[in-house]
Amino acid sequence: MNAGDNASGEADNQQGSRSPVPSTGGLTPQRLHAELLEADVRETRAYLLGALRDGTFNRFHGTFRISQSDRRWLEALQVLFLKLGSRSWIYREGTRNVWVVETTCRLDRGSTMRELRERAAFARGYFDAEGGIPRTARARFYIQLVQKDRKDLESLRGSLEKLGVRCGRIHNPSVRVDPGYWRFYVLSSSHEDFIRRVGSWHPRKRLLLETRLEQHRPRRPLPNRLRSRQQRKQHPPKQPHRKQPQPRNRPQPASRTPLS
Repeated sequence: MNAGDNASGEADNQQGSRSPVPSTGGLTPQRLHAELLEADVRETRAYLLGALRDGTFNRFHGTFRISQSDRRWLEALQVLFLKLGSRSWIYREGTRNVWVVETTCRLDRGSTMRELRERAAFARGYFDAEGGIPRTARARFYIQLVQKDRKDLESLRGSLEKLGVRCGRIHNPSVRVDPGYWRFYVLSSSHEDFIRRVGSWHPRKRLLLETRLEQHRPRRPLPNRLRSRQQRKQHPPKQPHRKQPQPRNRPQPASRTPLS
């Protein structure tokens, strides 16, 4: 199922209307590239196992293909394929704004992932390929994961639960539209847990998740010196009330009777 960047929508990959991506200074291409290089072989393999859920296998050439409108993520995948000693190449599909990475990498989908960091990497790759988030900070935030293979989605949900990320039930949005389409949401109480423990190596999704964290990061309290200064500006001290002096009642001079 090709979902990664795919359908137009307010969701990063599913529904809605496209909106400009917010900008933040937290993510740079150099920083993401460094993370990809630092990942060990097990973490790399686990991530690609998740990302290849979005791929199709070409029996004639014996290669996997992943299509995406954001070429930057495909270039990130190339770095990971190379770490496993596999060749890959990127080309444009026709005249559309769709790019394809094709690779000779062959991974065993039945391999077990026992360590939590492997489970986190697998979920990260799965999310980058099949996950959806809003494209604008104004929309209500959510994290959803979708797949045609329900058993595969149940395995992913179980991995997230072991990472301490609470998820909703797996359901079909519309049996009439597509009876074989399944999804689940990460519960709102676990959004921050997902961002911190799973995260993303997809440049655009990573940017959106980091923006979400920045918006909900608690502000550090001001030092007492600055806090008292700010409070004085907001609430200036009241001036003491002074009583106005009351005028004194002067005695009237006695009237004099003229002498006759």
